[in-house]
Amino acid sequence: MLRMSAGILVTIFLCIAQSHGADLKAKSVQGALSPPNIVLIISDDQGYADLQVADLAHDVKTPNLDRLANMGVRFKQAYVSAPICNASRAGLATGSYQQRFGVWWYGGEGLRDSKFQTIAEVLKGQGYRTGYFGKFHYGSPQHESRQSRNFPLNHGFDELFGFSGGRKHYLFHDDKSEQTFRKVLTDNGIDTGYEGLQMQPFWVNDVQKDQFGFSTELIGKAARDFMKSSQDKPFFAQIAFNAVHNFTHQLPKDYLEKKGLTGFPGDWDPAKDGYLDWYKRGRFPHNPEGRAQYLGHLEYLDQEIGKIMTHLEKSGMMKNTLVVYISDNGGSTPIGANNSPFRGSKYTLYEGGIRVPMIIAAPGRVKGGRVVDNMVSSLDLLPTLAAMGGAVQAVRTDGMDLTPLLSGQNNELSHEALVWDTGREIAVRYGRWKYRAGGDLANARIEMVDLERGEHLHDLEKDPGERFNLIESQPEILRKMKEIHSRWKLNVVNND
Repeated sequence: MLRMSAGILVTIFLCIAQSHGADLKAKSVQGALSPPNIVLIISDDQGYADLQVADLAHDVKTPNLDRLANMGVRFKQAYVSAPICNASRAGLATGSYQQRFGVWWYGGEGLRDSKFQTIAEVLKGQGYRTGYFGKFHYGSPQHESRQSRNFPLNHGFDELFGFSGGRKHYLFHDDKSEQTFRKVLTDNGIDTGYEGLQMQPFWVNDVQKDQFGFSTELIGKAARDFMKSSQDKPFFAQIAFNAVHNFTHQLPKDYLEKKGLTGFPGDWDPAKDGYLDWYKRGRFPHNPEGRAQYLGHLEYLDQEIGKIMTHLEKSGMMKNTLVVYISDNGGSTPIGANNSPFRGSKYTLYEGGIRVPMIIAAPGRVKGGRVVDNMVSSLDLLPTLAAMGGAVQAVRTDGMDLTPLLSGQNNELSHEALVWDTGREIAVRYGRWKYRAGGDLANARIEMVDLERGEHLHDLEKDPGERFNLIESQPEILRKMKEIHSRWKLNVVNND
């Protein structure tokens, strides 16, 4: 059994040519197995239960995600490295704990350290054509400029259709709309640097251009166009939808009418409301349409995934394409996400904030139709995709190559321990045990999420909802969990 060390979590220098990837490379040379196209789809704030095939939320319909799950492997214990988007995405992109390069919470420089290669850089080095579609967000706004390493064209991508920042208006993407709103801010004495409604144009490679339409559909179409134009070499498409992130009231008018929705509470009007007052009115329990709006965005997201899969199938590319689906963090319960059976939401280190839907499918390479309980991480995607792509260079990663699990060669492959630290809250997962401590109650109140401060120890096999604190009855387990975190923190701070 291959597992990450529970005592000391160290950075792995994985020379894939010396492991499973060498086998893939050899087969490729023999013509039996060529490097696959790779499609990495990232949803935004999707609830753990919000996948129909999981049978945890009975108001969810995701026929295309279900189809993808039935083709591949669905992971019941998949984790991301943070409960918020920018930190989680930085970890996913590099396969390394993002704290190694200074990302603990919102803000900061993001992908500042080029020695931590991204998935795109590794695959581009193997001859892949690379394209990025949708949201990119790794650091604070001043570090997301065209000149920053956070800009996709500067960390391995050949083509870009997307936008920077934590959120983007779903319906408006043009300079006129953005400037009109900025004037309203100015007229009401609000700093125009305020993030606001984010109605700016999309980046099309290195130029911002007005776009007209619903963002989920625009992103899906751009990704499919990229795939259609990729004929002479394998491609890597990273598709980062902003669905189902708030503000989910922003739905096409015909959809709202069809569902009998009003789009409550509507966009922020600075002339009438303070931002936080408006923000809170759109969140549970104040927004009676919250769950319906959220499910509307999930429906559009599922439809675009269906279009991508249909294109791959009709073009004959699916037989040599690997598709990964994952959410960037746990579901945001104030906007209607369902993380059942787990406690918590995005912004917290309860299971509901860090355990996510994840599917990997690849006909002929991945033994399909399986649901596995192995503990895996978004950090595993870089070494796994590198191995699938036949990478031969050394790759710095805290993840592990999942190809032996995907192929059925090692059904026991699993992390022994995973660690989270946001600078506000810490957590450790070790086998069946979960330790969580700390918590920022001020942030929890603003975001309107459940958070209990203090130290907590749970047996997740018996208590997946993290309700029964075993601190007093399990002193040795508690000591072990604290030791894992201390050694991990020393390791990542020193970047050993």
